[in-house]
Amino acid sequence: MYPWQEDAWTRLQAMRVRLPHAILFYGPSGIGKADFIEAFAQALLCENVRPDGHACGACASCGWFVQGNHPDYRRVRPEAMEDEAPAAEGDEAPAEEKKTKSKTASKEIKIEQVRALADFMNISTHRQGLRVVVLYPAEALNMPASNALLKTLEEPPPGTVFLLASNGLDRLLPTILSRCRKFALPMPDHAQALAWLGAQGVTDADGWLREQGGAPLAALAQAETGSRDELDSLLQVLAQPSVDAALRSADKLSKAPLASLVAWQQRWLYDVFSYKLSGVIRYYPRYQRELAALAGRVHVANLLQAIKSTNERRAVADHPLSPKLFVEDMLLDYTARCGPQ
Repeated sequence: MYPWQEDAWTRLQAMRVRLPHAILFYGPSGIGKADFIEAFAQALLCENVRPDGHACGACASCGWFVQGNHPDYRRVRPEAMEDEAPAAEGDEAPAEEKKTKSKTASKEIKIEQVRALADFMNISTHRQGLRVVVLYPAEALNMPASNALLKTLEEPPPGTVFLLASNGLDRLLPTILSRCRKFALPMPDHAQALAWLGAQGVTDADGWLREQGGAPLAALAQAETGSRDELDSLLQVLAQPSVDAALRSADKLSKAPLASLVAWQQRWLYDVFSYKLSGVIRYYPRYQRELAALAGRVHVANLLQAIKSTNERRAVADHPLSPKLFVEDMLLDYTARCGPQ
């Protein structure tokens, strides 16, 4: 668990007196929600919970949990996230085969994964305790899977607790939201996140953290790559928008995660708007000159339209018909609103 989650953990312990059948943890991406709910799942299954609510780490249940084979625990997430996990010992599949599998792995949680929980929930628990299901990110549920999960949440099996995590409540069915107890996990303040990144040995922690919207785990992951190539390629087009630049850059940028491209453009537009109104830049201080120039010439109405359009684009970024066409359309729309008039 991370330093910025300690207060949330203390609040969570009060819920254990009358534990809901489903808790939905929500907050920005990159703050450690998955690690938090995994820790809570282990604590719920622990046979000798510590006074602070954490798992003891020494009982048989904790041993099974750490090894990933607890009989009363199931984790549901997209196949693509499973492929990102370290290979099991003895996995000698060729690198090319793994790469191909990763490309074809689904980014959705499918109905078969939810239905597979039926047998698990219909048998007695191994240690006569709770049965725990962890599911994240909840917005990865496709519509059939959402409906199947909804049926389970409407008639929850006794002794079963669902722990879900989401980066955005607006992307979930209202009926699922209504059947879960919602629990907010906060973004750490800037100083706290900087201190943690510094302890991880990250150089230029402030720059990485700002560019990732203040999310420390996202900043750490990006810093470990040591590359800003995709980000800078996008920002250079946004700084000097033109039809030629949009079309020329679309193919290269379409190789990047589309949700990240949209988020980067949202932050860029926020900086333009913020600089125009108050002279403050939050995310991209490296581009102060370019942001200032753009803020000076773009009309507020056009800027607001660009922000609205980019926000709407986020809803379909995970499932585009064509990544290249998605990026082209995004950049051309931006150029029409923020480019030379």
